[in-house]
Amino acid sequence: MTSLTHQRAGTRAALLIGILLIAANLRAPVTGLPPVLGLVRDSFALSTTAAGALTTLPLLAFALLSPFSARFAQSYGLERTLFAALLAIAAGIALRSTGTVWTLYVGTAVIGMGIAVSNVLLPSLVKRDFSSSIASVTGAFALAMGVVAALASIAVVPLATVWGWQPALLAFLVLPLAALAMWLPQLRSRTQPAATTATPPHGRKIWHSALAWQVTLYLGLNSTIYYIVIGWLPLILTDAGLSAEQAGSLHGVMQLATAIPGLLLGPVLRRLQDQRWAAASVAALSGVALMGFQLAPQLAFAWATLFGLGAGAHFILGLAFIGMRTQNAHQAASLSGMAQCVGYLLAAVGPMAAGWLHDLLGGWQIPLLACAALAFTAAVVGIFAGRNVHTDA
Repeated sequence: MTSLTHQRAGTRAALLIGILLIAANLRAPVTGLPPVLGLVRDSFALSTTAAGALTTLPLLAFALLSPFSARFAQSYGLERTLFAALLAIAAGIALRSTGTVWTLYVGTAVIGMGIAVSNVLLPSLVKRDFSSSIASVTGAFALAMGVVAALASIAVVPLATVWGWQPALLAFLVLPLAALAMWLPQLRSRTQPAATTATPPHGRKIWHSALAWQVTLYLGLNSTIYYIVIGWLPLILTDAGLSAEQAGSLHGVMQLATAIPGLLLGPVLRRLQDQRWAAASVAALSGVALMGFQLAPQLAFAWATLFGLGAGAHFILGLAFIGMRTQNAHQAASLSGMAQCVGYLLAAVGPMAAGWLHDLLGGWQIPLLACAALAFTAAVVGIFAGRNVHTDA
């Protein structure tokens, strides 16, 4: 009996390590590119708008593929689908670093496809195998996402200085390879996704619910602002006079700060009767930070930290609203699919639009002020999405 208990504990530990390694792949391969985006842009003589497409492509993959990821798991099994998603991330990283323009864009899109599937299915896996500790395990993989992405942003510029940007980006291959090696024993299983996994929402009544649209816009505006900042912050900071190394480090600080609310927000929310002012406040924090980057760039460390805290808390609240504002798992799955599809489509427009405005106006002032306006708009939407009511869809 003791031997069997130890075996089960070892299996669960290996599964948890596998989950954390998968989580490590869900941001870093995308967010590690912006610190060297200037080098990439110069290497291929890309316009700012064309460079912004490198941030847009993964978001389009998230929007188009996320609602249908559960269908892949239903056909091939949760474990095998996650393994295939990791293979796609690895292939995309390798392809992106081969040195031609077309492989740069195709590889980036393939990375987005792999992350989209993993992003949807990983919570289903946690619900299946760690149902008694969902919050703890979710917090752990969110922390793994943030920490690895932050370290990648800090390290990629020094690596590019020594090796060049292509080998520096190729170094990210270690992340999916480590996860694949740890995930191999799970291929013996073929499990269906949980009922709460996002499914295609088309034709569902949820699309006619005003509250569902408020939750969707609250999440979508956060994603739009976050990915504009993720894509352009290093160039914004270098244009303001910081070195590439300093900009990369602050890019990492900002991502690390997004993980902090996950450790603190849960106990606070449990004490609130509703989340209206919490939702408005965290969105407004991002707006203040965005204005700060424009008005006082010498305080960039403070603004990067403040933006990370606000954006991280905004994201967590938006995800929590999916469960809080629905009455059952079926509604939650439909709202999750709707929010991801629409939210990431909104976010996909952001980086290219910001790059286009930069090229048109010759600076970052208007893009930053536009992002601040979106953040304050999200604060208003949050007052509606944060009400203690349920969708009637």
